[in-house]
Amino acid sequence: MGATKAVDVEDVNTDATEESQIDVVALGIVTAAILLFVATGSEIGPVIVRSLMERGPGPDNFILNAFLLNIAIIIFGWSRYRQLCDEIKLRKKAEREARRLAETDPLTGYRNRRSFNSGVAAMLAANNDEDRAVLLMMVDLDNFKQINDFNGHKIGDLLLQECARRITASLPGHALVGRIGGDEFAVALAFDRSHADQLDTITQTLVERMRQPIRAEALSLEVTASIGLARSDVGGFDDTPTDVRALLERADIAMYHAKRSGRDSYHWFAAPMADEMRFRAELENGIRQGVSRQEFVPFYEQQIDLQTGKLIGFEMLARWDSPKFGIVCPDLFIPIAEEIGAIADLSESVIAQALEDAKGWDPALTLSVNISPLQLRDPWFAQKLIKLLLEARFPPHRLEIEITESCLHENVGQVRSLITSLKNQGIKVSLDDFGTGYSSLAQLRSIPFDRIKIDRSFVSSLADNKESAAIVNSIALLGRGLELPVTAEGIENAAVLEQLLQYGDITGQGYFYGRPQPAREIGEWLNGVELVANRKFLESELPRIMQERDAAVSAVTENDAMPPADPALKPAKSA
Repeated sequence: MGATKAVDVEDVNTDATEESQIDVVALGIVTAAILLFVATGSEIGPVIVRSLMERGPGPDNFILNAFLLNIAIIIFGWSRYRQLCDEIKLRKKAEREARRLAETDPLTGYRNRRSFNSGVAAMLAANNDEDRAVLLMMVDLDNFKQINDFNGHKIGDLLLQECARRITASLPGHALVGRIGGDEFAVALAFDRSHADQLDTITQTLVERMRQPIRAEALSLEVTASIGLARSDVGGFDDTPTDVRALLERADIAMYHAKRSGRDSYHWFAAPMADEMRFRAELENGIRQGVSRQEFVPFYEQQIDLQTGKLIGFEMLARWDSPKFGIVCPDLFIPIAEEIGAIADLSESVIAQALEDAKGWDPALTLSVNISPLQLRDPWFAQKLIKLLLEARFPPHRLEIEITESCLHENVGQVRSLITSLKNQGIKVSLDDFGTGYSSLAQLRSIPFDRIKIDRSFVSSLADNKESAAIVNSIALLGRGLELPVTAEGIENAAVLEQLLQYGDITGQGYFYGRPQPAREIGEWLNGVELVANRKFLESELPRIMQERDAAVSAVTENDAMPPADPALKPAKSA
């Protein structure tokens, strides 16, 4: 099996016809010279023979010179004819090579977008009947950009070439393949409608082959593919005819649906997907316009010292105050902003607003902000952040930057350099979402973090899940061992708080202390309260909880044994 890359039969036939015509003309000239040679030769030949035999006078000088000139013309004409043929072949070869380069992708040998579209148009015209139809497949590599950015273009090219070989090996020989984008391929395949079930088998085989690790210069690379499928015999979301453009659009919509559904899979086009794409386009356009209009605003979530109940700061959480969609949570717009390249401007705008808000708080309160992994790839990010601090005249020691564990997995060296630059200015840096499995103890020792934050997925299920309790307890012990403060995210009820109080000095945040609020409401609330949250709960329950914890520690000391990961202390009913 192997896909067709580029077909130039028609062009080759045209070139051959042109060469034949030129050959006939050149050969005709030589033939005419030969005929003239024969004519003059028949006239002058007998005269020369008689002259040599001394039976008559020699040939006329004019005729002799014409005869000799004719011989020279034949020799020169034949030589020129051969040269002309060679020149024509070289020129035609160069033209075919130029045409090939103009119509194919030099890296993979596949057709480029223009050539692929013309090939699909011809395929549609040849398979437009009741028995035959055309499948169009869009294949997009899921994490190619990340691999290309961190390993260089050479490795990226090797990866694309291997992916192209796998695509070719997965398709029938009559399939047409094109590379229409950096990491995007398109496949056109004519099929018998009575055997349409084979299309799923072909596509599933391709998905499985693409996910196999790829070796490139001693590196083991993992890449998957999201594939969208569309058929020429199945209508779209409107009454437009099924042409190349319509097929490409439908397959592209299905491909993006596969990406949003988890990647490493394929999906057939369905009409409702078009509505999703239109909604997505509206979001993208709204995000681009919203950044310049400052529609993205900061909300603030309280951060509490769990042992004392004292408010120590706020984490800034971005919200989109859209005139069309209302208040939009970051889970929806952050991934889109990252994909369309708007995340840096969006983040800087919201951080600038947050710095101005936090200037009016009690000087003891800190401000924490999340940073996108894409921003950490910017070598000038530290300088941009320091510029925002200077413009707002905000003390650097009150600002804490939160980065996720996935950033360490992507580029440890660059993150370490960035953190060092920030800390040299007095800015604190915390490791967010700790426990999701990317970082190692060696990285925690080598990178100067100021805090680790336990992922909310462990904290929210702490009270009724022993595994989560064991993980949280282990992270708390790790923090004490590394002398790093620990913050628990996702405290949503008193049961979770009671459990956390048993693990020592931990700060926390979550809906138990209130949902994130905009700057205006936070400012009014701070003017009317003490910096202590849930005072009633602390006054009634904290002494008992601490007494039970101290008793458990004393019992462990007397027995010279380690306490279990999940202490067998039944939490009392909260006030």
